[in-house]
Amino acid sequence: MNIKLTLGERLKDLRVERNLKLETLAEQTGLSKSALSKYESDDVTDLSIYAVTTLAEFYGVTTDYLLGVTENKKRPDAVLSDLHLSDGAVDVLRNGKFNHRLLCELIVHENFQRFMTDLEIYVDGYVSANIQNLNAGLEATRQMLKKKYAADENDLYMSTLKLGQIDEDEYFGRVLYDELVAILKNIKTEHRKDKTTSDGAMVDNLMKELEDAQKLEGSADEKKIRTALKAIGINYDKLTEDERKLIKKILYKTAMLKPGTLAGNRGKHRR
Repeated sequence: MNIKLTLGERLKDLRVERNLKLETLAEQTGLSKSALSKYESDDVTDLSIYAVTTLAEFYGVTTDYLLGVTENKKRPDAVLSDLHLSDGAVDVLRNGKFNHRLLCELIVHENFQRFMTDLEIYVDGYVSANIQNLNAGLEATRQMLKKKYAADENDLYMSTLKLGQIDEDEYFGRVLYDELVAILKNIKTEHRKDKTTSDGAMVDNLMKELEDAQKLEGSADEKKIRTALKAIGINYDKLTEDERKLIKKILYKTAMLKPGTLAGNRGKHRR
């Protein structure tokens, strides 16, 4: 999914990429450590133009990137013609409803150039003639042995000559598949370290939080309410009494709760 990073997240990413501590960054930029810490935590009520330009210059990025105006760190004025994109490609990139960040990660991966080179070799048929000549030579030899020596099709040499022939589509399909999967696995591994993307760890954390909510004291219905609120990031204990009553009233309209089960709403008793 496309998640836009905040100013604080961009600043922290840039610092971590360079293995810098806040103290070191403060010394090299002339900005105070406390101010830098606030900026990275998105406490930017007193962020000055001087601080933005200083940090942008230090990190070698544009101020537009830091402020979230663009996702391009260094090339805000890239000329479209320099990108060698067709009109159709530009339309897809501009209007396509897909993960642009993931596409960028794929393109800049260290092994993407090799993948594209092999893809070009296959699509444009640079080795098709060589493969065809090789296959033709092996098949001619196989047919000669069959005709001259009445060789059995299951003979070791006959089978070797048959299996030695290359299916171009199958061969390149396997090569391209392996290369692409290796790239995607590497990107997926990097995403596990990134808090802005969803992965199994996020699901595990959510499940643990829901289990913890069930272990708290209270009636069965109160636990249901806590669990429901926990799933959407609301702490039940921090709500006012009026807010709790309002939420209970809303949840009574759902299948989650049945009226008359919460403390304070005991209208009927079992006999």
